[in-house]
Amino acid sequence: MEWNMIIGVLVVVSSVVVLVYLRKKRDHEVQNRINNNDDGVIGDGFVVPKGSWGWPLIGETLDFIASGYTSKPVTFMEKRRSLYGDVFKTNILGKPIIVSTDADVNKMILQNHGNVFIPCYPKSITDLLGKSSILQTNGPLHKRVHSLIGVFLKSPQFKARITKDIENAVRLSLATWMNQSSRVYLQHEVKKITFEILVRVLMSIGPGEEMNLLKKEFEEFIKGLICIPINLPGTRLYKSLKAKKRLLKIVKRIIEERKMNMENKEEKRLPNDAIDVLLSEIGESDEMLTIDSISDNVVEMMIPGEETVPTSMTLAVKFLSDNPLALARLVEENLELKKRKEQSCEEYSWTDYMSLQFTQNVINETLRLANIINAVWRKALKDVKIKGYLIPKGWCVLASFSSVHMDKTNYENPYEFDPWRWKKTGAAVSSNIFTPFGGGQRLCPGLELSRLEISIFLHHFATTYRWDAEKDEIIYFPTVRMKRKMPITIMPLQHC
Repeated sequence: MEWNMIIGVLVVVSSVVVLVYLRKKRDHEVQNRINNNDDGVIGDGFVVPKGSWGWPLIGETLDFIASGYTSKPVTFMEKRRSLYGDVFKTNILGKPIIVSTDADVNKMILQNHGNVFIPCYPKSITDLLGKSSILQTNGPLHKRVHSLIGVFLKSPQFKARITKDIENAVRLSLATWMNQSSRVYLQHEVKKITFEILVRVLMSIGPGEEMNLLKKEFEEFIKGLICIPINLPGTRLYKSLKAKKRLLKIVKRIIEERKMNMENKEEKRLPNDAIDVLLSEIGESDEMLTIDSISDNVVEMMIPGEETVPTSMTLAVKFLSDNPLALARLVEENLELKKRKEQSCEEYSWTDYMSLQFTQNVINETLRLANIINAVWRKALKDVKIKGYLIPKGWCVLASFSSVHMDKTNYENPYEFDPWRWKKTGAAVSSNIFTPFGGGQRLCPGLELSRLEISIFLHHFATTYRWDAEKDEIIYFPTVRMKRKMPITIMPLQHC
């Protein structure tokens, strides 16, 4: 036992020494390319961002995590921006990095991809998602998968079918809520809806034992996406990696069975889900798309069903509950649509939901205020110069979306939930100051599907129930969520 302790201490000490040495070596290499000026200015006037690396090994991670448990997690960025400028350096989650809180710099990072920037995420994310994940791949493979999934999700056939599927899932779920003594935990309930929908989109699996097993393993897997990157028995990363292995086994079996069925059928049919789309592109000599890479991609694409979409739904309801005027306007708009549909006896379409203007404004404001996807991580393949800053070759850079979304120079009273602001700033939806789905070549291919899911849920929830929300808090680390899963007491609308 004593020898194990001694060896453990030596490993930790050695790791610290190596990290400090590598950091100093990198800083020295950069400094050799900088003039002898004390202010760190390159010959043509560009400055390497200032900042602090923090403590050895852990950097400023503890401060970063602590801010995620406050009502304003962006204070970590704001504090350093006030000290060092809009672009600064730090060390978080085991990775020395340059942080950009500037909208123009972020836009450049998002748009200049492939030959200038490549993905560069914390070790816990890279270990869990794998080398072939969409988030980490670069070049032809990423472009190919992104394009295939994007085209499929935008096809008219898919839009018509998925609209009905989402409606059915939402209506069935809402119908069961009154059997829960009128008190439900909203975040827990909407996760059931969104996960089921996304698994149907990806693998055409419906409710049942297989769905429950997938959800169980996925929930364990995703807990480790943002964690201390130590893979030892008992640690969060270790448990999540084990869950990922079990999850991949299930998904791979489904894909192999589907591939065999496709090979046994002579006539081709339109793809029914993401597996069909990706399998149809596998060739005999294909070295990019394989069963293993498709399995990794399918698992990764399950994340919105467990995290981003249900969290957006939950927070939209929370923000509306805290703003009676906004809630009244949303209910009014959606009741008008429901009345028109009942009078005409027509089914709802994708465009019906997306044309609910105030509802879309509520979604915009929820995405801006919640910052569920708060940043992207990239690595510079060469020296990058912009707005007086130098991002040296080989350095990682974090483009902070939340800093831009919560900047008072971009949004008046940024911490207020104000859906009406989008009447005046509607054009900002596609600008560099509103990037909840990323941007450039890596703009989320499922952004329209996500909006549709949230729209359908808000429509049917607001036209079925009234509710009272209990007091709850938003937690921002490791992912955005409600502390108590947002308990609400519901009452059928016709009884109000």
